[in-house]
Amino acid sequence: MVEFSHVIADAQGLHARPVTQICAAVRQWESEVTVTCGTTSVSGADLMGLMGLCARGGDELFVRIEGPDEEACAIALRGVLAF
Repeated sequence: MVEFSHVIADAQGLHARPVTQICAAVRQWESEVTVTCGTTSVSGADLMGLMGLCARGGDELFVRIEGPDEEACAIALRGVLAF
């Protein structure tokens, strides 16, 4: 299992473009990705779930990745989250 956190730097938060990029990145890997903001957790592959987090600039996301390619998936997601 790989876990990391990311503080959203974009003042617009998780809007359509970054959510679409996160989902596309997650779907390339076999590992299960869970994204948590506050008390809500959703699958990283769930576009509507990620939008439903209503994460804003300054909010902290916690990402948990479990699976056979978790290390590579974590590297890819860190790059996508640098929006």
